[in-house]
Amino acid sequence: MSLNFTYDKEYSQQTFTSEEIRDTEFENCTFIGCDFRTCFFQAAMFTDCNFIECNFQNTKINHVSLRGVWFTKCNFTSVNFAMTDQVIYEFHFKDCLLDYAQFYKLKLKKIQFINCSMVSADFMASDLTEALFDNCNLRLAVFSETVLAKADFYTSYNFSIDPEKNKMKRAIFSSHNIKGLLDKYDLIVKD
Repeated sequence: MSLNFTYDKEYSQQTFTSEEIRDTEFENCTFIGCDFRTCFFQAAMFTDCNFIECNFQNTKINHVSLRGVWFTKCNFTSVNFAMTDQVIYEFHFKDCLLDYAQFYKLKLKKIQFINCSMVSADFMASDLTEALFDNCNLRLAVFSETVLAKADFYTSYNFSIDPEKNKMKRAIFSSHNIKGLLDKYDLIVKD
């Protein structure tokens, strides 16, 4: 089956349906203030696209390719990314709401999360090698059997990560947030 192709187009304040997304390749497109909440993303490809202030809350994602994609000020509450296409993909988030999002078993090397709320996000068994968590709220986020080698948590907060249950070689933390690595010991850390 061949994909429909859309190149270099801007969409603004549009509500998308599953039919408008399915079997479509979008390249170098910009989506501003669009609503994807009723979409079931299936067999779609986004290359070098930008999503700004879009709503994906509870959207279903299945076999979607994201290559060179930036999401800015978007709502991804309760979205499961686990079924995204993992062949040559790259996507990043800035100022996004990712509470309860699921990234289970994804290879997310060098992904960037900048100023994001990620309360109760699930990163179990993911590869986050060299990931950047810049000023992110990671309260109750789940890191278990996760590869965090060279991941940067320097400015992030509210995380609880067990170094014995994750691969964390050369991960970056600050002296102010290091207590998030000691939670399981029920210690009192004073500044």
